[in-house]
Amino acid sequence: MKQVVHFGAGNIGRGFIGALFSQSGYHVTFVDIADQIIDQLNDKKQYQVKLATDQQESVTLENVSGLNSLKQEEEIIKAIKEATYLTTAIGPNILPHIAPLIAKGLTSRVKETDEKLYVIACENQISATDLLEGYILEKLDQDTKANLADKVFFFNSAVDRIVPIQNNEGSLDVLVEPYYEWVVETNENIPDVEGMTIVKELAPFIERKLFTVNTGHAVIAYLGYLKDNKLTIDQSLEDEGIVKQVKNTLDETGAYLIKEYQLNPDEHQQYINKIINRFKNSYLNDSVNRVGRSPLRKLGPNDRLVRPAVEAKRAGLSYTHLAKAIAAALLFNYNEDEEALRLQAMVKENGVPSVLKEVSGLDENSEITKEVVSHYNELKK
Repeated sequence: MKQVVHFGAGNIGRGFIGALFSQSGYHVTFVDIADQIIDQLNDKKQYQVKLATDQQESVTLENVSGLNSLKQEEEIIKAIKEATYLTTAIGPNILPHIAPLIAKGLTSRVKETDEKLYVIACENQISATDLLEGYILEKLDQDTKANLADKVFFFNSAVDRIVPIQNNEGSLDVLVEPYYEWVVETNENIPDVEGMTIVKELAPFIERKLFTVNTGHAVIAYLGYLKDNKLTIDQSLEDEGIVKQVKNTLDETGAYLIKEYQLNPDEHQQYINKIINRFKNSYLNDSVNRVGRSPLRKLGPNDRLVRPAVEAKRAGLSYTHLAKAIAAALLFNYNEDEEALRLQAMVKENGVPSVLKEVSGLDENSEITKEVVSHYNELKK
């Protein structure tokens, strides 16, 4: 049986990427530090993925096991030597921490086999696999780097599936939305995986997803939070004002995407409508607190709010609704989120323009910053 090593045994790993590999006839070895999940995978050797629909359809995933990255280094190196794919769904910030172990696995592998290995980081981050490759190469000697050629391939990808907070304490089962998209950029003829879409140029897909799904999700979360921090995403969309703001924001990101990638305007509008309808799925029961978490990362210069605003301004397009969304993110003060608390402390100490410069890479006197400050003061009232 073909083998996959997947770093990240959390809900996205089990409910999306790992599930597709299992359904495609691969044995999936999940690598994580969570003892309970790893032990359950090895004990039960299966779990269920349930769809957030009226029917609550489910599929049983088999051919799965787990390894602990803190305790089973040799076993993980062996698994990497035998794998066809190595994937991640662990969070962009964790990639540097798993790179040394992957580097050891690759070093051992290329000495023993010429079989091809395909490495794909399935993260909500532009060029995540490029980042992972860079972290790995830092840990390799020159001979090993040279030996990777034509043996180990790194492909960027775009992933899209909403996996909410689970009410499954102690269970491996995962609730996911029915919709998903996994797009991989390559010119290679690679082994088939059910549900994987191969494209020659990823940029239009990853930016369409990031600046529609992620941007829209964030706008709902931050505006919903300001209205009532106990709301879910679907409950927030019962407010027509929030719906209007989401649509206006996605019209701005859409105008940039259409201009940049020559997208069909009607088709992109249909895509926006489909995304908003996905957010209305009450079975996901996804809180504004969960979706809004990590605001420092989400206010980064290449992330879902600031990047499209900068690109829209550069293209001579409107960005006023994106500026309002950035302002709403700056007001996210959920006290159980470490980044939210740090953000509020930074704003209190240095002010919004200084924070936007440090966190978002925006000049303190830029037109975007001025517009954000104006919205911030209005929303804070």
